[in-house]
Amino acid sequence: MIKRLIVICITIISSSVYGQTGTASPYSFYGIGSLKFKGTVENRSMGGISVYLDSIHINLRNPAAYAGKNLNGLNFDGESRPVKFSIAGTASNSTLKSNSGEAKTNSSTVDYLAMSVPIGKFGFGFGLLPYTSVGYKLDDFNDDDRLLNRYFGEGGINKVFAGFGYQISDKLSIGVDFNYNFGNIQNAAIGVGYTPEGDPVDYQTRELNRSDLSGLNFNFGFAYKTMVSDKLELSATATYSPESKLNSENRRAFSTVTLDGTTFDVTSIRNTIDVDLGALDLETSKLTLPSTLSFGAGLGKPKSWFVGAEYTLQNTSDFSNPIFNNEISAFENASQFAVGGFFIPDYNAFSGYYKRIVYRAGFNFANTGLVIKDESIKEFGISFGLGLPVGNRSLFSNANLGLEFGQRGTTNKNLIQENFVNLNVSLSLNSRWFKQRKYN
Repeated sequence: MIKRLIVICITIISSSVYGQTGTASPYSFYGIGSLKFKGTVENRSMGGISVYLDSIHINLRNPAAYAGKNLNGLNFDGESRPVKFSIAGTASNSTLKSNSGEAKTNSSTVDYLAMSVPIGKFGFGFGLLPYTSVGYKLDDFNDDDRLLNRYFGEGGINKVFAGFGYQISDKLSIGVDFNYNFGNIQNAAIGVGYTPEGDPVDYQTRELNRSDLSGLNFNFGFAYKTMVSDKLELSATATYSPESKLNSENRRAFSTVTLDGTTFDVTSIRNTIDVDLGALDLETSKLTLPSTLSFGAGLGKPKSWFVGAEYTLQNTSDFSNPIFNNEISAFENASQFAVGGFFIPDYNAFSGYYKRIVYRAGFNFANTGLVIKDESIKEFGISFGLGLPVGNRSLFSNANLGLEFGQRGTTNKNLIQENFVNLNVSLSLNSRWFKQRKYN
């Protein structure tokens, strides 16, 4: 059964790789796209909290988790923590509602590929993940149900990271991530013209904007754990990412295109004229990535249960993107409050597989920081998950399944409300690389 489960997980993640579309959210039209990275599947299954740090799961939101000593009381036969490897994917299904109707969309993506290696009191991690994603097609109709404008876009930002952690004491650890962000975003708009008889004209005009983005940023982490009684353990964490810049190389072009008379999709491109953005001082620009502060705390019984809460504040009011500015949107500071936890019936059960399963749940409320037509775009989510033990029991590898239900946006002022369901799957595999030789 376990081998079949691993095969199923790999199949789902692999299908995400080959069918990856990133997002189908209309809100990816704004800024640099929809935020894709929200933590590991374990984090997301607990409402998005990253407060809990242990020795068998990678925590990609707090680099203090790389630190070498055991953080959850497991001794691994007297050895230090094992090397950790994790890969995850998500399949999403959304229903988009407006005052005039609704539509369904779906997307899939690889969430992350990462490894963490402990070396004494030190530890380091590295990996690759998609950070933001753009993928939308929006139509603007007049009162006569005639298409006036079509907007569509694709792309996003990926992140390569390397991080280090250090265990200052048995209770305190710190860490830092170095992130290199790269990618491109393409946004296009077609204004549809009509003849006096009401038929689309033969040739339409399309505007295409592309930005190639790159830049560095950092993430600092802190973690503290201590027993407050014989059975209860307190956890407290904090992370901070300073404001940083993305270098943007921009291109804008106007093309004459022909459209399908029924679907209004582009059927051919007749000619293209590149705009001299240098004359507009827009050929290169810098985008501001806002600072982010997160802190949380939780209480639990080691290897049995845990409940925690986390608050995140992002200074998105400082975000700017001169090449994609529009008149109907703006940015304010973003925030999120998340609560979640887990329960394990019997961590050390020798019989009864289901007693060793980790049961997770949580919820979160968020202000995304995006304001459209003076409406703040809010988001709510509730999540559930399972951690299924696989492989060698002494290494505590597991497959993680998560299910998220959520809502983003509003139908006020003719905006779009997005109801989504996300299926998250990950493999968290542990291996012994550095095993001490023992002699009788």
